[in-house]
This record gives sequence, C-alpha cells and structure tokens, in this order.
Amino acid sequence: MDKTPTSAPAAPAGETLASAHRTFAIEIAALQALDASLDDTFRQAVAMLLDCQGRVVVTGIGKSGHIARKIAATLASTGTPAFFMHGAEAVHGDLGMLTRQDIVLAISYSGTGQELLTVLSVAKRMGAPLISITGYPESELARSADLHLNAHVEQEACPLNLAPTASTTAALVLGDALAVACLEARGFSREDFARSHPGGALGRRLLTFVRDVMRQGSALPIVPAHAKVPDALVEMSAKGMGMTIVVDDKQAPVGIFTDGDLRRLIARHGDIRLLTVADGMTRNPKSVPPGALAIEAATLMDAGRLNQMLVLDDTGLLLGALHMHDLLAAKVI
Repeated sequence: MDKTPTSAPAAPAGETLASAHRTFAIEIAALQALDASLDDTFRQAVAMLLDCQGRVVVTGIGKSGHIARKIAATLASTGTPAFFMHGAEAVHGDLGMLTRQDIVLAISYSGTGQELLTVLSVAKRMGAPLISITGYPESELARSADLHLNAHVEQEACPLNLAPTASTTAALVLGDALAVACLEARGFSREDFARSHPGGALGRRLLTFVRDVMRQGSALPIVPAHAKVPDALVEMSAKGMGMTIVVDDKQAPVGIFTDGDLRRLIARHGDIRLLTVADGMTRNPKSVPPGALAIEAATLMDAGRLNQMLVLDDTGLLLGALHMHDLLAAKVI
C-alpha cells in the first residue's frame, strides 16, 4: 500500500529568521569586501564599455547566466546597447551574433567553464575585446581576458558553501555598478530612460503630450455665448465632458460652462430656462498648449481642482480640450 509522503516539519520561527539574518550578513559582508577591493581596473572596464562601437555581449552559464541576462537588460535600458548570449547556445550557432565591434562581458565564478573559454577563443580571433567577471583571478578565463574584474567572496550564504548565493549577488552588483557608471558618464537622462521604456509608467509620463490625449474636432462640446442654458445642456450630454466650451461670433473661446456652473446658476436664479450660458459661464478658463506633457496638464488640473481644461495654441486658437478621465485612460496618472 502506497504511503502518502509527509512534509518535513517546519522550522521554528526564530530559526527561520536567524537563517535569513545569516544570509543577509554574509551577502552584505561580500559586497563590503567587493567595495573595498575596487581599483582602477573598474574604471578601465567602464572606459572600454563607453568606447564600444558595437554592443556589449553579456554571456554566462547556469546561475551566472541568469545574472548575465539581468546585467545585459540593465545595460540596454540605461543607454549601453547590450544583449545576452547564453554560453551553451553560443557554441552552437549564436556566436554568429558577435562582431569585432562588440565587447564580450563573460561571467563565471570559477572561470573554468569550457563554453565560455570557447567564446573567449572566438572573440579573440575576431578581435573583439573581452572583460571577465570571476571569483578567481588565476583562472583561465580571468587570465585570458583583456580585463578582469575580481568578484571573489569568502563564503556563500548556503550553509554547504555550494549554492551560488553571495557570489551571484557580488557579480550582479558589480554589473549594476558598471551600468550606472556608464549611465552617469553618458549623461543619461530621465527622458532617455523613458524612450527605452515607453510602455512603463515613467515612459507614459515623459513621452505622452497633451496633443496625444486631447479631444478635438467633432468630439468637442461647443456652443455660442448666446445659447440658452437648456441647449447647452443638450450639447454637454451629447459630448460627455461635463462641460461645454463657449465661443464668440469668431469661434474664439470666451469661457466654459460646467456642471458646477449649472448648479451655481440654479442656486442664484431658480428658473434657468431663459438664461444664456454667458450668464453663468466661467470666463478666462485655464488652458494648456498642445506641446505640454500630459502629466504637466494633470498637475495643473489637480492643483486647480479642475476636471476639464482647454487646449489653445500661442494665439489663443482653440485646438482641443482635456478631461481628467482622458489622462486616467492614458495611464498618465
């Protein structure tokens, strides 16, 4: 008769927390040692990356491969063209992605992985420079590279001192340091970051302009200043902006008539059927140019507690209108 396997007993909460604290302490100590050991080699590595005319090809195997993939992504998103090449796939065709204008950044703690040594050999024949990150400066990968960054750690967080933990953290942070140093040297800005992250929140905020989200043309509610309030309400209901733009005989905007204006007009006069929108409209309404960032318009609307804002050009010509819902729909706010 089969027996249902039983799970191992859970460790006491105190032991679990103690284990986490030990892991943190070991990895923090590894990073502190790495920080203390940084020398001019790091500056040289940054200079090589900045001078690269091609791309930074980051490669590794196993856990180091996962770290290499993340470093490549960080480099690419912060202004240093880069991609990840798996060490095993490299020797089965992916080396065709490598050109002599590229730089290879190889990550291997032991520095003995045969696949990476093959990558190194091919890179050298092509004339592509190679930077290695290993934990052993005397390893073949370290000695054969044009530049070696030492990421040695005294011990892994794993109690068996086997599973890559502190060593992968050290390699990851060293890669982050390279990417950030390159970012700063290039003067990489928030706008540059947004262009490489157009689908993210920052990208939407820095790349979305008022003209991209404003309503225009037939979608705009517009009535003349002499329009009766009931007629204005029909226009407001049809266009769904909670207001209507009020224009003069030359179609220039002279105000807006909002739901709030309607309530105030009723409070003052009671019967509003014979009144015109000019009797209750908000004159000189807030406006924004079409080339302003949508997030700037949202900030102005929020500060003024406005749900709508006109979009005018430099001459005061009406181009469109914004509603707070439009900004929410565009995920600008």
